[in-house]
Amino acid sequence: MMSAQFINILVPITLIEMMIAIGLGVSLAELAAVAGNWRLVTKAASANYLCVPAVTVGLLLWFQPDPTAAAGILILAVCPGAPFAPGCTKVAKGNVAAAVGWMVILAGSSAMVAPALLYLLLPLMSGSETLEVDAVKIVVTLLVTQLAPLCLGLGVRHWLPGLASRLQRPANLLSAVLNLTTMGTVLVVYSPLLATIRLRGYVAMSALLVASWAAGWLLGGPGSDNRKALALTTSLRNVGVGLVIVTGNFGGTAAVTAVLAYGIFEIVGSLLLALACGRVNQKSESTDALAIKHVCAWSLRLDD
Repeated sequence: MMSAQFINILVPITLIEMMIAIGLGVSLAELAAVAGNWRLVTKAASANYLCVPAVTVGLLLWFQPDPTAAAGILILAVCPGAPFAPGCTKVAKGNVAAAVGWMVILAGSSAMVAPALLYLLLPLMSGSETLEVDAVKIVVTLLVTQLAPLCLGLGVRHWLPGLASRLQRPANLLSAVLNLTTMGTVLVVYSPLLATIRLRGYVAMSALLVASWAAGWLLGGPGSDNRKALALTTSLRNVGVGLVIVTGNFGGTAAVTAVLAYGIFEIVGSLLLALACGRVNQKSESTDALAIKHVCAWSLRLDD
């Protein structure tokens, strides 16, 4: 009981600090540049708020997991804007600026969109059980733990850039420590439930992850840099927000296990994808450089 209460306190603190750190590292000009491209913003919103939830509902209806576990996966599906997306995009050699802008826009908008989607979609997962969330409570919680801290960080970066620069590094370090502490604590507390996940559960998670990649890639064009950025932004759901919602509404149930299990699965899977994309890009650049070298050498021989 005490462990669950500690998690309920630790998770919001981690999310608040993490959102402040994100805001400190993003300028309003950078955010405005991404927001100004309304076509790509619309595509990002469609991939994250339409495609991923729709695929999630379809997979959950097909695999028929425990209703509380289904609720956990659905909660993650409606919570985009993970802070890991820009880092993975950098590894993949994609458009990091776009990834940062989409992350901030999605993280901010999910405070209002996620509760509405849960209100509409959660009854489909209930089966014989009655699964409900307090939509008003979720909105207030996400405004306090996500949108307000993000705006605070953005405000400090805009009006006090020197202070933001000094605070950014320690804020990022504290964010990393809190994230590791939170994940470690949740893993220890819920490890018995994690051990109960069957093979079909991992098959379903793999299908959802691949579908998320595909949605982001197909809607992210033009340009492979944008496609990589949106594929990774879409596949990485916001585990911190998911844990805030699930511990507040379904604490101590399989819903928390589902959020944690898919959260770990998506992070590892997306990082592997980013590494593969980065390696392919590096090989392509090396091939292009070698081709240019051969052309130049051939031109010199002609001149001789």
